[in-house]
Formats: sequence, structure tokens, C-alpha cells
Amino acid sequence: MSRRHLPYRRPLLATLAAFAILAGTAAAAPAAPAAPVTTPVAATPLATLDDTYYQDALGKTGTQLKSALHSIISVQTKISYSQVWDALKNTDQDPANSSDVILLYTGRSESKSDNGGAVGQWNREHVWAKSHGDFGTSTGPDIHHLRPEDVTVNSIRGNKDFDNGGTAVSGAAGNYTDSDSFEPRDAVKGDVARMILYMAVRYEGDDAFADLEPNDQVDNGSAPNIGRLSVLKQWSQEDPPDSFEERRNDVIFDQYQHNRNPFIDHPEWVEAIW
Repeated sequence: MSRRHLPYRRPLLATLAAFAILAGTAAAAPAAPAAPVTTPVAATPLATLDDTYYQDALGKTGTQLKSALHSIISVQTKISYSQVWDALKNTDQDPANSSDVILLYTGRSESKSDNGGAVGQWNREHVWAKSHGDFGTSTGPDIHHLRPEDVTVNSIRGNKDFDNGGTAVSGAAGNYTDSDSFEPRDAVKGDVARMILYMAVRYEGDDAFADLEPNDQVDNGSAPNIGRLSVLKQWSQEDPPDSFEERRNDVIFDQYQHNRNPFIDHPEWVEAIW
């Protein structure tokens, strides 16, 4: 169980700091970035989002709600995979150290400049594994489900489904894995669930992506499915959105893709759809 409090619906913070992205992207680890420039950005209150962004989804449940949200969040600006490096340095910035990012599974604060493919560096974790639906890189990334992660731990997770149990992951306290599933640490279980469910609503097979859907099994292979849905629902309820996740949603909306993860704004919509 996460140590976070459990308010099932909370308004967005009145004020959040969003940070300008750093110049210079590369597929491998780039040179040390320029000093970050901070720009205060006021978050949009949830009531305002409901009156504008989410107005066509309110009052709906089930497939009608899923369809309405798909129409809303599919209005999206694409960025390139090379731009993801700098985007993650902004979206996942350590609140206590603007020179670092927080790695998803390990929780470690790591220098923004230490990204690449070597052991000890961080790279781009696809929470919805690319092989689940075989959507590759040609369609462009979606940073709602891309997170910084230690290269070795990212490799251990691989394309496994999500479930409880397994043996402890070396170097990543609180994470567990077995042959076909991965369990993240308690503090980000809900984050993982909401990223997976965002992808299931955003990608319905009407663009270059496959129709992505969660199911209640593991070892899904290359099928456009990830499980277990029952476990993901439990994780979302036990670990509700916190200020880090909410800020991340705002930064993606304000500065990059201009769409939102609705399950961060309205966690209760998980149960309303599934």
C-alpha cells in the first residue's frame, strides 16, 4: 500500500512550477545541458477543465465515457523521439534538485545529463511496451507513458506485463519481477496503472497505432494488450495521483502534447470505464 493519502478526487494544485526544456537532443547521451530556466506556470483548476476540456465527457460512463475521452485526448501535438530526451528532463525533474530527474522504478535522483545506453545511465522506458501491438517508433512517441529509468532496470522490466509478485529486482528496492510480469514500487503503482489506461483510451486503432487494450492476463507477447487489468485498477485506487504526477500532466499539456491523462485529473473514471 502506498504511503500517500487516498482522496479519490482532488483538484489540481493552484500553482505549479514548469520548467523550460533544455537545448540539444541526441539519441545517445548528450553533452551536459545548459542551466535550467524556470518559468512559473499556473495550473488550470479542475473545475475549469471540466467546463472546457472535459465538458463532453461529464456524466458518461462505460463505453460512452471511453469514446468521449478518446475524442478529447486524441487532439495531440506529436514530438520526435530525439525530443523526448529533453522533454523528460522537464516532465520528470526532481522537485528537490533541478539538475536531476527522478527515475520511475528505482526512485533514484539522477543527473539530467547522464542519459544514454550505458550501465548506470538512464534511458526512455516505454511503460506500454512497444512490442505489445508492435507499434515501433514510426508513429512517434507519447510522453504520457514514457519515463526516465535506469538502463539495467529498464532491461529487466523489458516488455513484461504488470502484476503482483516475483523476486526482488537488484538495485531497485520495492520492485519485483518473474518470467512474465513486473511489479513496480508502491509509490508509482498508480502512476503505472494510469499510464497504461491512458494508452488504452488514446489509441483505439483509428490512427497509426494498434487498438491498445488492457486485459486480465500476463504474457501477452506482441498482442496489443497489457495486463493485469484487475491489478492495475487496484494500484490506481491504492496509489492516487500526487503532486509530481499532477505537475507532469500539466507540463505535457501546457508545453508538449497539449493533451492530458484524464485518469490523473479524474481517478474515479478508471472504475467508471472498467
